[in-house]
Amino acid sequence: MFFVQALPVFMREQGASLESVGLIYLLALPLLLKVFWSPWIDRYGYTRWGHYRFWIVIFQLLLAAVAAVCAFVSLHTNFMLLFGLLMVMATLAASQDIATDALAVGLLAPTERGWGNGIQMAGNYLGAMLGGGVMLVLLNQWGWRRSLLALSLMVMVALVPILCHQERLPQKQANSQLVPVWMDLVNFYRRPGVWHWLMLLTLYVIGGSMAESMFRPLLVDIGLSLADIGWLLGVVGNGASIVGAVVSGLLVIPLGRKQALLVFGLLQSIAILMYLLPALGAISRPMLYLVTIVASFANSAIFTVSSTVMMDKSRLAIAGTEFTAQTSMVYFGAFGAASISGVIASAIGYQGLFGISAVVALLSVVLISRTLSLD
Repeated sequence: MFFVQALPVFMREQGASLESVGLIYLLALPLLLKVFWSPWIDRYGYTRWGHYRFWIVIFQLLLAAVAAVCAFVSLHTNFMLLFGLLMVMATLAASQDIATDALAVGLLAPTERGWGNGIQMAGNYLGAMLGGGVMLVLLNQWGWRRSLLALSLMVMVALVPILCHQERLPQKQANSQLVPVWMDLVNFYRRPGVWHWLMLLTLYVIGGSMAESMFRPLLVDIGLSLADIGWLLGVVGNGASIVGAVVSGLLVIPLGRKQALLVFGLLQSIAILMYLLPALGAISRPMLYLVTIVASFANSAIFTVSSTVMMDKSRLAIAGTEFTAQTSMVYFGAFGAASISGVIASAIGYQGLFGISAVVALLSVVLISRTLSLD
């Protein structure tokens, strides 16, 4: 969130060109591509520290170190060097994410995964507040160097829980070392029914991604200031997202996996249709707050529930590879949908874009209802 929310705003305020600001969004590439090195993180690790704990600690220490180095690189005179260091940071963060997800899969029993993913998603949105909101305030008040050193310190503080954790080592297959490491990923894609699930998973998230990406420019077009949008989406929206993560996580077990996918998928469809209200002129503050709260709640809920099912479909011995293979599809779908949403909205307007998004979301609910079988 620091990369995609705070940094572009700060760079533009400092006089950076739009071309330079646009390059920052390439820092999302490691999130899309991390699946290709996930099998190596599953296969190798210094197990005296714990297999995944080792990777998390190493990546986190390196992340803090590179952030500290970035603090002393000028945004104005050494931008390409800084961009390269930021790409290293993004790659380290994405790699740490592989190990963190794998550790969570092994740590949580099936009955705990709904609640566990609720906590994880709530943490994600709290991180969005810190990385996108607090860091922007620090950049404004402290400047580049002190803010990046503060970010490095925050990364170090985040090490404390994992240093206190004793990892339960995953059970590796006896012949795993005889199989080429990249075959773990290939074998996942060969599993019966996996492409059907990946198609449904992608369809499940792209409707909301298309609509959400165009809600921000709509708020600008109806006359909201940057401060108003920051409060509406950064504070109110992320707050509702935290509540949505916790509530949906608690309801996964009583509803069941498939029913939870359907309930929150339907809620997402309703939330997308609510975007039509401000697009049609209902722009009072209470209405905007209502739309933001419902949409943020629903968006968080569908990611919490789908992450729970993704954990179920990840085998413990190679959880990093199999969970990451699924999340990469989510990222590809979400980023792809967001990238074409502007073209669609430009051609047929906000109302048309939100209408198509709602249809896609409803289609995913129908297909899940009719074709998805979960144990």
